[in-house]
Amino acid sequence: MIMHNNISKTDLKTKIKTKQIRFAGNNNLKIYGKLNCKSGKRMKQENRVFFSTVKEALKNNFRPCGHCMKEDYKKWKNEIV
Repeated sequence: MIMHNNISKTDLKTKIKTKQIRFAGNNNLKIYGKLNCKSGKRMKQENRVFFSTVKEALKNNFRPCGHCMKEDYKKWKNEIV
């Protein structure tokens, strides 16, 4: 997990381009999603974290976004109910 405030713009762009970063999450809400998600783009930079894999996000107790990852969200929701 990489905090947005702890990575330079250049390093962030490089990691996204090389697919070392594939997902972003909100550290306060514990939600992660795709980098192009409308909901994710609205979050404050100080709350944003980055993940390379879904497994990494789940390991850090984040749940899938209900907007950009509907199938994963449904699966996650059914597992906790």
